[in-house]
Amino acid sequence: MQRDITFQFKARYFTSGKITQHTRHIWFVLHGYGQLAEYFIRKFEGIQSPETIVIAPEGLARFYLQDVSTRNQTGNNKVGATWMTKENRLTDIENYLNYLTLIYTTEVPQNFAGKITLLGFSQGAATVSRWAADNQIRFDRLILWAGVFPSDMDFKKTGKLLEHKEVLEVYGSKDPFLTDARLKEIAELNQQLGLNPHILSFEGQHELNAEVLKKISEERY
Repeated sequence: MQRDITFQFKARYFTSGKITQHTRHIWFVLHGYGQLAEYFIRKFEGIQSPETIVIAPEGLARFYLQDVSTRNQTGNNKVGATWMTKENRLTDIENYLNYLTLIYTTEVPQNFAGKITLLGFSQGAATVSRWAADNQIRFDRLILWAGVFPSDMDFKKTGKLLEHKEVLEVYGSKDPFLTDARLKEIAELNQQLGLNPHILSFEGQHELNAEVLKKISEERY
């Protein structure tokens, strides 16, 4: 018989600085499968400034990127994180939604009047979509980068929520994961949500692009 228990859990996240009276933009950036927030946040150095603060949460489950036998041969002990797996997935989703919202309420002043951007890369795109759809936080812009909305979300509720938000979808033109079938799926999901997002593509693969990030931060797209 499976039983569940709730207990206190310590988790880390990374920021590019402190939110002050000069802060006008806050970006929450969620990494992809097998990445760590400590290194992921460095990819946003080009948009960081006293006016723009970046906050990078980290998936609550970490793992070695190589199996035991391979690590013994190569000595590679690199670690990555994931937001969820198929095992006990609903609990994983509940946990990371609580974790993300607690970071938000801890970092963002109640009287903050600036612009808040939520960005999810790859696996983080589904995660950030669920967080946005949870409707517990205020945000202005949602960016799905090299990822898609999860197919099991409440499309009617989420579409209504995003109706007056800015939604961007960004991908590299040579991304091996974004096949024609995947791009068709993205279009169908947008249709189900009733969205007409800004579509931005760049010459690249499954990766972030510093020039595109800079353009988005400066709203030159």
